Amino acid sequence: MGRSGELSDFQRGTVVGCHMCKKSLRQIATLLKLPRSTVNNVIVQWKREGRTCPLPRCGRPHKLKEEHRQVLERMAQEQTFPSLQALAAEFRRASGANVSAATVRRELREMGLNWRSSSEGKAKERKKAQKTAEASTEDRTKVGRQDQMNMSHLDLRVGCIIRTMELPGTDGLYLQHVDVGEAHPRTVVSESVPVNQPVQIRGVASQAVVVCVRSPGSMEILAPPNGAVPGDRVTIHGFTGDPDKELDSAKVCEPVCSDLRTDGQCVATYKGVPLEVVGKGVCRAPTLRDCGVVLTNGGAA
Repeated sequence: MGRSGELSDFQRGTVVGCHMCKKSLRQIATLLKLPRSTVNNVIVQWKREGRTCPLPRCGRPHKLKEEHRQVLERMAQEQTFPSLQALAAEFRRASGANVSAATVRRELREMGLNWRSSSEGKAKERKKAQKTAEASTEDRTKVGRQDQMNMSHLDLRVGCIIRTMELPGTDGLYLQHVDVGEAHPRTVVSESVPVNQPVQIRGVASQAVVVCVRSPGSMEILAPPNGAVPGDRVTIHGFTGDPDKELDSAKVCEPVCSDLRTDGQCVATYKGVPLEVVGKGVCRAPTLRDCGVVLTNGGAA
């Protein structure tokens, strides 16, 4: 049998014991669940040599002494070699142990050391550095996209609510007609909480959003400066650019709203910069200070 299938001394002794008790080869093989050829070999060896255990194998040892293991561990941790064969050769020279490269590899694996050649190590380091660089580039790109998602994407206009009615069949929703300086008023479905996507509520398309200031107990519509007229654009100094023609609210409104709030004088700000109509003044909340500013109901702003 192969080395992995060798019998223990106890099994060999049991085979011989059964033979001495006049059991046949077939009976012993059946009883011990062993091949008949194996049983026969054990009995023949016992008859010829008077022993049951095998002789020690010749060749290189398959295990290292503890002092040799320590030498190998130090070499693997402190030095690099161009190949496993080179490491094994240097180990044999330093320790005097006559072992193969396969034994060296197995011993290193049992120590929990994943040996690699100097060339393999450099290749892995290059690959790791490349992955790190790619990850850094991706992170910078992601941060860049986040930085670009600012108020310049929103087309905020001064509007005048010319008509408001409660939307039938809803709880707290209002249908508003808002003049934003266009040929026809826009329809807005207003509610007490913000949503992120353009919606159609109860069959009524909401064509805009209303900018409000919200506190835990109340909500106020943001007021434009005196002298502003419907259609005037609301801007923030330092955040210039053409607004999106079709606004992706999920990508823009959510990150933008986190930086919108009123200051201690009720002035609406974005990242600390006031919302203003150029040449006419800033936008304010009637009474709510230090509160979040929200875009109520989805739509194209």
